[in-house]
Amino acid sequence: MGGGGQLSGSVEPGSGRDSGVFTWEEVQKHSSRTDQWLVINRKVYNITQWVKRHPGGSRVISHYAGEDATEAFTAFHPDLNFVRKFLKPLLIGELAAAEPSQDPNKNIAIIQDFERLRVQAEKDGLFKTKPLFFCLHLGHILLLEILAWTLVWLWGTGWTVTLLCAALLATSQAQAGWLQHDFGHLSVFRKSKWNHLVHKFVIGHLKGASANWWNHRHFQHHAKPNIFRKDPDINVMDVFVLGNTQPVEYGIKKIKKMPYNRQHEYFFLLGPPLLIPVFYNFNIFYTMITRRDWVDLSWAMTYYIRYYFCFVPLYGFWGSFALQLFARFLESHWFVWVTQMNHLPMEMEHEKRQDWMTTQLLSTCNVEQSFFNDWFSGHLNFQIEHHLFPRMPRHNYHLVAPQVRALCEKHGIPYEMKSLWRGMVDVVRSLKKSGDLWLDAYLHK
Repeated sequence: MGGGGQLSGSVEPGSGRDSGVFTWEEVQKHSSRTDQWLVINRKVYNITQWVKRHPGGSRVISHYAGEDATEAFTAFHPDLNFVRKFLKPLLIGELAAAEPSQDPNKNIAIIQDFERLRVQAEKDGLFKTKPLFFCLHLGHILLLEILAWTLVWLWGTGWTVTLLCAALLATSQAQAGWLQHDFGHLSVFRKSKWNHLVHKFVIGHLKGASANWWNHRHFQHHAKPNIFRKDPDINVMDVFVLGNTQPVEYGIKKIKKMPYNRQHEYFFLLGPPLLIPVFYNFNIFYTMITRRDWVDLSWAMTYYIRYYFCFVPLYGFWGSFALQLFARFLESHWFVWVTQMNHLPMEMEHEKRQDWMTTQLLSTCNVEQSFFNDWFSGHLNFQIEHHLFPRMPRHNYHLVAPQVRALCEKHGIPYEMKSLWRGMVDVVRSLKKSGDLWLDAYLHK
């Protein structure tokens, strides 16, 4: 086994030669920004030079440096044989025969049982799409857009009609957000290229945003949910402290960039109202311009051209701008509550390198199923199933949920289900709890 280290020293990065036999200890040493190895199905790959060319972004694959990425690799890629062509030149060896197939820190029994469940779901056709579902979903988004404009065209720009128009536009934007999420996860078409193309249309033309920006952020979130410095969704730039660990760390270090013991109150001023109309809008355009992503920028501009072409004749430029800003304001509330109720009250920690199923279950919870909850959340009330099977079409989440729940019971993993109201209330409760932990540590430690 000791020969693994000597062999690795002679391996040329990206040589593609099956040159070495390695231990887990040796693999785990290669987890820095400038030296990255990972394991997939017992094969060891040097991805150091390739991470910048990774279609899903450099960070998401770098988050698995020094560990086994088999489960994530399987979860994210619909055509594994196609992706293996890119892996072949990066192969530098394999795990020694005496080494376990998985990182010793991970629960092998859970990994094996979950893989059997995933394979059975494939056999049961749960990864197959119902085209009519997504056609109807797109149709109702377009209908809402047309109805919003028609109301103003027919009945004028009075306050009542304008408020109703804004509500319809916010609804269409929220539902388009759930739809782009489906295409972004490659869960609609069999071929990835068609998912990517329609994704650019939905997020670009229907929402004025960037597919590449979304991919870069969202796949990191799925790869390492609620893990500090890896999940961008919990990088709140010191405006909030989250979970049980971070508040204590900030309190001990006497960090007080905000009055965190009051964060459950100022959340209502900074979170739901500002995330989409201020932070996301600025970040999206800044990213597209600085990265010279002219394709996504062109798609986004078609949204703005269409919107202002339709509404400037009715409201004028500044009236149209105000209407759009107010619709974004309403959409932002909708988006924040739906996305945060599944994650914010759950465990938030530093990297523990746990197995895929345990990682996803500790960081996600479900909201009860109903026709309204499914529509309102874009089926993200089934957040557990979505995180376990990110490529599964959302109309099948409820079919796999009983099997997931049974597997959780077998291994003693909490499967948390809430009402919609309790999910929202728990967002505020978790912020207050974290703020209290910070204050206690700040004053007494």
